[in-house]
This record gives sequence, C-alpha cells and structure tokens, in this order.
Amino acid sequence: MSAEGPLPPAAPRGRPGCLLAPVRTKTGIALLHDEGSGNAYDVRVKLTKEVLTIQKQDVICVSGSNPSANAPPSPSSPIANEPKYEKRWLDTLSVPLSMARISRCKAGTEKLRSSAFEVLALDGVSTGVLQFYTAQESADWLRAVSANISDLTLQNMKMANKCCSPCDQVVHMGWVNERLEGADSSQTFRPKFLALRGASFYVFSSPPVSTLDWVRAEKIYNLCEVLFKVHKFWLTDDCWLQANFYLGLHDFDLEDQRPYCFSVMVGHGKGHFFNVELGSELAVWEKSFQRATFMEVQRTGSKTYMCSWQGEVLCFTVDFAVGFTCFDSKTKNVLWRFRFSQLKGSSDDGKTRIKLLFQNLDTKQIEMKELEFQDLTAVLHCVHSFIAAKVASVDPAFVDSQSVARKYMCSN
Repeated sequence: MSAEGPLPPAAPRGRPGCLLAPVRTKTGIALLHDEGSGNAYDVRVKLTKEVLTIQKQDVICVSGSNPSANAPPSPSSPIANEPKYEKRWLDTLSVPLSMARISRCKAGTEKLRSSAFEVLALDGVSTGVLQFYTAQESADWLRAVSANISDLTLQNMKMANKCCSPCDQVVHMGWVNERLEGADSSQTFRPKFLALRGASFYVFSSPPVSTLDWVRAEKIYNLCEVLFKVHKFWLTDDCWLQANFYLGLHDFDLEDQRPYCFSVMVGHGKGHFFNVELGSELAVWEKSFQRATFMEVQRTGSKTYMCSWQGEVLCFTVDFAVGFTCFDSKTKNVLWRFRFSQLKGSSDDGKTRIKLLFQNLDTKQIEMKELEFQDLTAVLHCVHSFIAAKVASVDPAFVDSQSVARKYMCSN
C-alpha cells in the first residue's frame, strides 16, 4: 500500500508509546476511507504546528506544449515541445488544528477503528478516516496531531487569561467524549468541550471562542463540589486488563472499548462519564482537576452549608485553616469545632444524613456528630476537596503518589 518503499515492521507489544515525545511536524502516507461509499485510496498527510493537510496524487503537465492550448506545436522541434507529465502530490484539504478534535470510533458505533482516526476542525470539516499501515504508526500520528492541538489550545488559554483576573484563570480545557444514557438503557458518546476556569468546571457542546460563550455553557459546577475519578486508561488487546488489576480498578466494563475513561461526580448523586483518546490526556486531566481544585480551595478559604439535626437549623463550615465548625444559624453560637486531623471516619445513608467521627484531643475518645443536608453529595465532595488540598499543602509528593493514571504510565 505504500508508495515510498516496504511496509515498516509491526509495532511491538508492551508499554504505551505515549511516553515518547511526539514530533511536531510530520509527513507520511495513509489510506483515506470514505465510510459512506466504502472507497479508499492513498493520500499523503502533512502535519505542521497549525494545520493538517491532505494531499492526493495527480498527473500534471510539467513542461512542453499545453495540450489544452489552441496554438499548434512547432514543427522544428516536435520532441522538445512534447508535453511531459509527472505524478505529484497536490493539496486537497487543509484542516486547522486550533480547537480541533480527534475521533477514533466508527461512525454510529462505539467500536474503535483499527489503526485509524479522523481529525475534525472547529467548523466541523473532517479529514476523513485516515488509516495507517501499523498500530505503531497510527499511534505516532495520533500523538503528534494531539500534541499540536494541545499546543494551540495552550496558546488560546494564555490569550484568554490575559483578559481575566488572577482568580478567574483558565487552568485547562479540551475535547472529550461524554457517555449519554438513552431511555432504553442504550449508551452513546457525544463530543464535549470541558474547561477548568476559576471557581468552576464547565461543560460545553463547542469551545468558547468569546467572552459571552462562557455564560452559555451547558453545565457549570463549583470545583469544590465535584469529585474526579479515573476509571481505566489503557486498552491494547489484553494489556488494559493487566493495568486495571495492577491499580485495583475493578469497576471496568468488558463491553466498553473506550480505553481512557474518567468520571466527574457532581451534586445530588449525579455525574458525568467521559473518555479521551490518549493516556497522556487522561493524566493531564487528573493533574489539572487537582490543581484547579486546590487553587480554588485556597482562594475560597471556607464554605458553609445549611444543615439540621433534631429539628434545629444549623450551619456547617469547612475551613482550610480551622477545619470543621458547626454553629447555630440564629445565635451563631459555636456548637463544636474540630481540626481536619481529628476526623477519623464517616458514614452516610446515601441520601441526606452523615455521621462524622472525631477524636477528642483531651480524652482521646471518639465523638460522633450527625447532620442532615439537602445536597449531601456536594458537602461530601467539598470535605474531600478541602482535606486533599490540606494534605497537598503539607506533602505535595503524597498527592502525586496518588495519581492513578501516572502511577501506571511511569512504572516499570
């Protein structure tokens, strides 16, 4: 299938190639599939920092008389004037990579394409399905295109942050696929654009390109009240099963072929389930959620929630410097206060009620405090965010050691 020599050897099985540094510019041969007609033909693919260009081979006249010209050929030099033709690669499509996205799944299905993907521009223009000769070559191209898209996204973030206050900076943003549950329990994935900015986690149907677009997000959540969780992150034949068992991730779905998955749990027990195309992207999202959440916790300092117990209306405050405080909503009298280190355990009924177990520093006895909240999930996520931020401020290396995606990618 190659026009430039023998096929390269098959990609070796083993560690994911995303640990290698991708090349920013690249040229190669691929097979372009038209999934509508079923036709396929060789194209040349050229990658620059800002554009992915598709070239088709055509025969052009390079010298001699133009067959389409009206003037007759000169009788004195018929050989010299004979037209000469050559096969050359001509640009047929250029796809801007700024805010572009990559898709590896077959249209209308959830099955991953074999050694193939397509790139879609912000305006929806697609390269078509590009199939490469080996899985390794496809992975190399996928990493290279993804890296250039990420670089351009970072440039857009820097430009946006110049117009934002220090407390409203964009920490990370990019394309993902969200799993949607149908009424008949069927599952489908749709592209979404996520952003971590200031105090909020945004879900868009398309990237924000203006200031007004930020208020038009499909969903906006407070970062302190969401919980990020890695589900699985590598699928190559039987290898992802090994990776899941290595990390103790037992909630994987054998029917789900999408390899790099994470969820973001929000208030009232609801959540979003996403996947990305590369394990390196998953590691970046995990790190970015940690960073954005920790920054917001430190900026906010404390959050207070209305609660109740035995008919009394109370206030429960989580404070980065102080810990936990419960006080009467009317008199403001403090009922109890404990540091984060005094929290020894907790349990909840999954609805509204939680039991917190604190150790009394004087008696060393465990004291149980029971409270009810309207949105218990948001409170639990907030407590988790503040405790994690507190640990990170004391021991940053501990937080890095808990990174699920990077734990396997960086292991031997």
